[in-house]
Amino acid sequence: MYDGTGTNYQVKDNPFKADADLVRQDPDPSDEDLNVDRIIDDLISVKGKRPGRLVNIPEMDIRKLLVRARTVLHSQPMLLELDAPMKVCGDIHGQYFDLLRLFEYGGFPPAANYLFLGDYVDRG
Repeated sequence: MYDGTGTNYQVKDNPFKADADLVRQDPDPSDEDLNVDRIIDDLISVKGKRPGRLVNIPEMDIRKLLVRARTVLHSQPMLLELDAPMKVCGDIHGQYFDLLRLFEYGGFPPAANYLFLGDYVDRG
């Protein structure tokens, strides 16, 4: 909370704490039952539908997917060497249907390579 002096901020409650805890709490370490291909198929199933269509993914699958993604990201080096050809994309601002549209035009991974610049485009 801002104290009015222009120098001191104090955080009373973190509204994002629950989201951060979601990633920190590892689900059952045995995630053999996590079917990533099924999750991808479910997410792609809304392709061509109106934006706003919901995809139902069980919470435990999301937790396991986040833990697996964190493991993969932590195992990669900070500087990635990427192979051409690739499509360079700006910030899609989290718009899932825009992402699907980009994939429809340029091809779906892994058949096509993408580099998403995110906030580098917006904020420099």
